[in-house]
Amino acid sequence: MSEDLPRTVSIRGIVRETPKIRTFILSESFRFTPGQFVMVWVPGVDEIPMALSGKNSISVQEVGDATTAMFALEEGDLLGIRGPYGQGFSVQGMVLAVAGGIGSAPLLPLAMEGHVGVFLLGAGTEKDLPFRKALARKTALKIATDDGSEGRLGPVTVLLKDVDLQAFDHICVCGPEPMMRAVLKLLHDEEIAERGLFSLHRYMKCGVGLCGSCAIDPDGIRVCRDGPVIRGDRLIGSEFGSYSRDASGRRKRVG
Repeated sequence: MSEDLPRTVSIRGIVRETPKIRTFILSESFRFTPGQFVMVWVPGVDEIPMALSGKNSISVQEVGDATTAMFALEEGDLLGIRGPYGQGFSVQGMVLAVAGGIGSAPLLPLAMEGHVGVFLLGAGTEKDLPFRKALARKTALKIATDDGSEGRLGPVTVLLKDVDLQAFDHICVCGPEPMMRAVLKLLHDEEIAERGLFSLHRYMKCGVGLCGSCAIDPDGIRVCRDGPVIRGDRLIGSEFGSYSRDASGRRKRVG
C-alpha cells in the first residue's frame, strides 16, 4: 500500500512507560528506518507527526490536544496512519545516542537493533525516564536527571563531560531543541559537527514536503522531507535552537 494513502489501524495494546508517556501497539507493522515518522490522525481532533518507536508502535507524551485525546483511547480504538516518511538515522561504526525524555522514542529502535554503543538518557526526574530496562539490555546506558533522583544531577548534557566524542563515528540526538543545540555546539567546537545526526520536531501540516510549514531558515530545509534526521553541519547558522513556527507560520522562541 502506498505510504501516502491513509489507512486505519487499531490499537492492540497500551504500555504505560511513565506517568506522561505511553506506547501504543498498533495492528500494522511498518518497514522503516529508525528515525522515520508517521502522520497520526486522531479522529475528530487533529493529525500530528510521531516517530516510530518500534515496527508496530508509537510512543507518545501527553503535551497537547491530540496527545491528550490519545491518552483517553483504549485497546480496540482506531487511528489513521500515513507513512512512514522522511529520512532516518544512517549510521556505521561506533554510535553514541543522546536523548531527553520522549526524544528517546526514535532512538529506541536504533538501540534495539544493536547499533548504539553508549546511550545517554535524561529526564526531569526518575519517574520520567522511559525505556530504561529495554535500553540497559542492549547498550551501555548512562542516566541523568534534573533533580538527581537517578544517575547524575543535571541535564543529559552533563554526561557528555565523561564521553570522548572523538571516539564515535556518529552522535545521534533527539530531545528538547535547546538540549540538542547544546550538543551541536559541543560537536562544532570539536570540529565534528558532521558526525551529529539530529532528529528534529517541528510543526507539520502535510508531512510530504509540500506545504513548507516545517521549513528551516535560511536554507529552506524541510524537516518532513529532508529530515527529520538532519546532519549537524547542515544546522550550523540556521534557526535551529533559536526559533520555530506555530500553526499560523509565526515565529516563536525556542526554549
